[in-house]
Amino acid sequence: MCNTLNFIKEKKHQGLIIFSLTLFILFTISCDQKPQSSRKSESELINKINAVQQQIMVQGNMSEEEELAISSLCSLISPRDGFDNKYIDDVILFKDVKNAPIYNGCEGLSSEETKKCFNESISKFIKHEFNSGIANKLDISEPQQVVAFFIIDENGKLSGMKIRDAEVTIQAEIGRVLKKLPKMKPATQNGINVPVLCSMLVTYSSEIEIELMYIPETPERVVD
Repeated sequence: MCNTLNFIKEKKHQGLIIFSLTLFILFTISCDQKPQSSRKSESELINKINAVQQQIMVQGNMSEEEELAISSLCSLISPRDGFDNKYIDDVILFKDVKNAPIYNGCEGLSSEETKKCFNESISKFIKHEFNSGIANKLDISEPQQVVAFFIIDENGKLSGMKIRDAEVTIQAEIGRVLKKLPKMKPATQNGINVPVLCSMLVTYSSEIEIELMYIPETPERVVD
């Protein structure tokens, strides 16, 4: 049993090292694309990144809060701005699709009732999964709002998302929760499974409120 535990710890440690190296490479690529005039400050940044990398390797494990911080950092430098190389024109807006994705428990309803059930189920899921402690730590004096887009593909799975103008820890948390959305029956149009673009307004302070709604200012692309 001890051997099994050691094996698990070793694998987890290796994963952290790979993750750290990946983070380092992403930052290096990002820095290489900047003007020469900023290289001095970037060298200081690289030193700090190296320090973080070494700390993770020595520490071997990260707390949930540390992992969230790293995820937030990665979200700032993600080079991709699309999902499976598909543009937003390839998907149908949720408001325009004939038959919306069917969330578990929303079966056997009319088209309008299915959309309403989808909205209510997604809102409930996100509110239940969202770690409100993250927002509380920000010590917000008044409620803040974030716009988020996500795509349910032709297989009924989340395939992309875009979160706008959010504080990085909030952005990472919304992304984490969206990635946990369960698979559902895909939307259909003229008898064919189709991907749909959904949008929502997230209001957070001591509590979080979710409103799925049509937001006309759609992003050019959606990010994984």
